[in-house]
Amino acid sequence: MAKPDNRADNEVHLQQHVDHTIGNLHEAKDYLEEHADELTPDEKQNIKAKNARRKESMKSFIAEKRDEAQQ
Repeated sequence: MAKPDNRADNEVHLQQHVDHTIGNLHEAKDYLEEHADELTPDEKQNIKAKNARRKESMKSFIAEKRDEAQQ
């Protein structure tokens, strides 16, 4: 039997996702700054691309959180 859809804590979970993603974004930026001379151009580009995806994810999390707040 499936669990009922309990959305009571969705806002909290979405905020945790945002916070975690922001932390990862900052950690990756710091890593790039500290190890830029040790990384290949491909590695640098991969980290930058991942950060771009993180920013997009945060936008989605924030929009979803707003939707949850209105319900």
